[in-house]
Amino acid sequence: MKATINKNDILPVLAKIQGLAGRKTNLAITTNVLIQTTESGISITATDLETGFEGLYPADVDTQGVIAINARKLYEIVRDFPSDDIYVNEVENHWIEIGNRNVEYHIVGLNPDDFPEVPKIEGVDFFEIDSAAFHKMIEKTVIISGASDDSRAHIIGIYAERVESDDHKIFRMVSTDGSRLSKVDFLFEKDFDLPPGDNVLIPKKGLVEVAKFLDSEGPVKIGIKANNFIVKKETETLIIRLLEGDFPQYSDIIIKNEGHDIILDRQLFLMMLKRMSILSSDEYKGVIFHFTEDKLVINSTNPDIGESKEDMDLAYKGEPVEVMYNPRFFIDTLGVLDEDSIVLNIVDNQKPCKLEGEKDKSYLSVIMPMRI
Repeated sequence: MKATINKNDILPVLAKIQGLAGRKTNLAITTNVLIQTTESGISITATDLETGFEGLYPADVDTQGVIAINARKLYEIVRDFPSDDIYVNEVENHWIEIGNRNVEYHIVGLNPDDFPEVPKIEGVDFFEIDSAAFHKMIEKTVIISGASDDSRAHIIGIYAERVESDDHKIFRMVSTDGSRLSKVDFLFEKDFDLPPGDNVLIPKKGLVEVAKFLDSEGPVKIGIKANNFIVKKETETLIIRLLEGDFPQYSDIIIKNEGHDIILDRQLFLMMLKRMSILSSDEYKGVIFHFTEDKLVINSTNPDIGESKEDMDLAYKGEPVEVMYNPRFFIDTLGVLDEDSIVLNIVDNQKPCKLEGEKDKSYLSVIMPMRI
């Protein structure tokens, strides 16, 4: 293989695939990227054995071929290269030359035949979704993450389903860790051609990688086939292997038909919670919320550090409620809400608290109380 590549064409993608190539697997070659010549340029492939990426990019090809080269080192070389045009030339025994007239690297490559094959998915019933909106959906669901060693599918995965209502068709994503739940909907018009499909569990870490490739505008295609979740752009495709397992029944918990709706200034509430969480630790995560008439008082106590207290005026007319929550859960949710005003639904010290925007009801966060 011998080709000349423009630095600006491949640097962004090399930066984005570092998460895939940097993840530990049982195959050392997954720390490499596969670069192969095509009729119009080159293809770049990366995988962590669960999520695969392939993109097509322009290049001036002198001789056809394929190489496997360390993804981190290639990225660092390209990032700091002094000129835009970079030649890549494979020599004997998988050695690779990278350079121009003034700079030259000789890098040890690996046998490209050993690179894991990324599935070639055909006949997929794709549907289009706004790229920025899909990015927000991922952001609002991956904020819930379980322990790093947790292998339960419903904890490490995000549940995706298609729902049809009276007025809309909905693509929905839901995540939970047992203590909280996030649900986010993307609404299509009733006459939108949303292909039917199974409800699936998508690994959160795969969706984190997908989010890196989503643009701030324009559409992206989504499809599900053969145990894979596929996200397709014009010249880039990501394929995530789905998880096997069941997601908890959640439909009852997202219904809001009782309790008190309290409208709060998102930023003021967020900063209050951040101040009250300063004294939190792994042993003492909870703070106590006191809801009384027209007032919220939050107390934080940590025997190892000290205690704090803050109050806020609000429109609450119900019976007094004293309940303990993990403030970090609220902080995570408030950090991904876009509205200035949010609605807090509180029932009692046994039932979960629900949090959503005042106007946009496509996102709902459900937070379970802690035992005092």
